[in-house]
Amino acid sequence: MQQNKCGESGSGKFTLQQLFQQSKVIDVEVISIGMDITCDFANSGLRETMILIHRFSKNILRTKELFAYRSIQMLVSGLVWGSVFCNLKDGLVGAEERVGLFAFILTFMLSSTTEALPIFLQERDIRMKETSSGSYRVSSYTIANGLVYLPFLLILAILFAMPLYWLIGLNRNFSAFLYFLMLIWLILYTANSVVVCFSALVPNFIVGNLMIAGVIGSFLLFSGYFVSKHEIPSYWIFMHYISPFKYPFEGFLIHEFSNSKKCFEYLFGACMVRGEDILKEAELGGENSRRKNVGLMMGFILVSMFISYAILRYRCSQGVILKA
Repeated sequence: MQQNKCGESGSGKFTLQQLFQQSKVIDVEVISIGMDITCDFANSGLRETMILIHRFSKNILRTKELFAYRSIQMLVSGLVWGSVFCNLKDGLVGAEERVGLFAFILTFMLSSTTEALPIFLQERDIRMKETSSGSYRVSSYTIANGLVYLPFLLILAILFAMPLYWLIGLNRNFSAFLYFLMLIWLILYTANSVVVCFSALVPNFIVGNLMIAGVIGSFLLFSGYFVSKHEIPSYWIFMHYISPFKYPFEGFLIHEFSNSKKCFEYLFGACMVRGEDILKEAELGGENSRRKNVGLMMGFILVSMFISYAILRYRCSQGVILKA
């Protein structure tokens, strides 16, 4: 029986093997054509971003079990930690317990973010095929993916911060509580940005989980709690300054000890150690450092988003995921 050049038999039918091979050729050709299309998009960048935000929101709500689990986890953690550290005493021991609590908050927030990595990896391949075919811009996808998580992470931050803050008895001022809440929110968003960035880079969940754990562990090590800045070797000091967790940790310390009327050590009825003295010992400033730390955290988030955008843009241009 003779076959034509497309693999079709003389009777006009395909064998299963020929049909499978033919479909592979068609898929690759279609995707290649899509990648050769010039940047003529049906919608503006703003319109694309709004459509994608709506789409991503629906996707998050479809995985409501994951969000419900995270919500319960954050609320229960806030209640449990609040009961453990309930009404921390003033004094040097109380100050040390506060510092340890802040470091533990950072560790917890960062270690509980990788459960969303499989979802990001699954969505990545779909989005890259869509952007490669010219459905929308990579920049629109990156911006929408960054904005859509803001309200959901804020809900998680509120559920965690509300019971924890008031049970422990931190700075009893509502504006101070709002600053604490903002730090929790930014920590969650920073961790989410790190996971999104690695989801654009790694090939699978196992590699991604290992890389994220290693990077986050290194950043925590150089955050300033486990090893002080003065004890870090000079050839590693750059890790201290690029650690995204140095700045929220310092923000917690400044939030609790600056402008504090608490005395942490008395001697013969006179106050010997105040909050400002603790900050001076740690070489931390006041209000200016408070604003600077928030700005640097936002800057790290933007850098992570840009790196994620650059990786996705490169992979789309190279057709890394173009498979049958």
